[in-house]
Amino acid sequence: MVSIRHYNSPIFKINNFGGIIMNISASMVKELREMTGAGMMDCKKALTETAGDMDKAVEFLREKGLAAAEKKAGRIAAEGIVDTNISDDGKTASIVEVNSETDFVAKNDTFREYVAAVAAQAAKTSATDIDAFLEEKWDLDNSKTVKEELSSMIAVIGENMNIRRFEQLKAEKGFIASYIHAGGRIGTLVELEAAVINDDVKEAAKNVAMQIAAMNPKYISRQDISDDYITHEKDIIKAQIKNDPANEKKPENIIEKMIEGRLNKELKEICLLDQVYVKDGDMNVGQYIDSVSKQAATTVAVKRFIRFETGEGLEKRTEDFAAEVAKQMGQ
Repeated sequence: MVSIRHYNSPIFKINNFGGIIMNISASMVKELREMTGAGMMDCKKALTETAGDMDKAVEFLREKGLAAAEKKAGRIAAEGIVDTNISDDGKTASIVEVNSETDFVAKNDTFREYVAAVAAQAAKTSATDIDAFLEEKWDLDNSKTVKEELSSMIAVIGENMNIRRFEQLKAEKGFIASYIHAGGRIGTLVELEAAVINDDVKEAAKNVAMQIAAMNPKYISRQDISDDYITHEKDIIKAQIKNDPANEKKPENIIEKMIEGRLNKELKEICLLDQVYVKDGDMNVGQYIDSVSKQAATTVAVKRFIRFETGEGLEKRTEDFAAEVAKQMGQ
């Protein structure tokens, strides 16, 4: 512990008013970092706030949840859930992914309530990236930032957690609907535009959101795809056909038809309106939207959509339960 009576040591100075100013040395920060596993800047802040008292600095970090959080920061957090938040008027929405280490925690009510609060915060935020979002004041407790609240939750739940990403969606003329699949494994938002918003149109929005969750389209329609993408895909398909010995003697016009056929098949898979409608295989999504438009006597159009799938692109932990227990026992 650093005692105040050591004010003549190099880590103290006397200011013009006779007060003691603490100069936090690098060795003190290093010592606290090694004791708690907390980040360098967090350790420096803790020592500054506690006038260099090492014991109080540890307590400061524990109260903020930072000591517990940093100790767990090396663990892979690739489970978790996706959640959405939509305003009462359906005009503003957010979607978030919050990761945990295990699926068990992802099903915990405390964790789910926390993720819902993160989604509510994301619906109101002016932040444009995750770093700025984490530095915002936490809506439910302005004495903390979003990052500090996350650290506190890590301490409570006992696993590493991560607010991985968020997006906002704002409807200009229509409204927004959402769909959550498998308890948060996949979440979607979809913006529909319609002059008349009745029960049929609302049901259509929910059905389209479900379609997006199930079939993972990349675009709304072919008009959204760039010419460069089409050219690139055609070149790849052409090379595949040319490299197949069975096609060596086929004339160029047949090759071109094969290219168009394969390209159309691919576009039907990645374009929402061209996809087979999952609730009625006799029509595609575009035809379903047209049928809703006729039934509601208004033009219904899909404007935008967002789809999050938990853990996509993240490394998954592969250790089994027995191995984890053995590790905890030091075997």
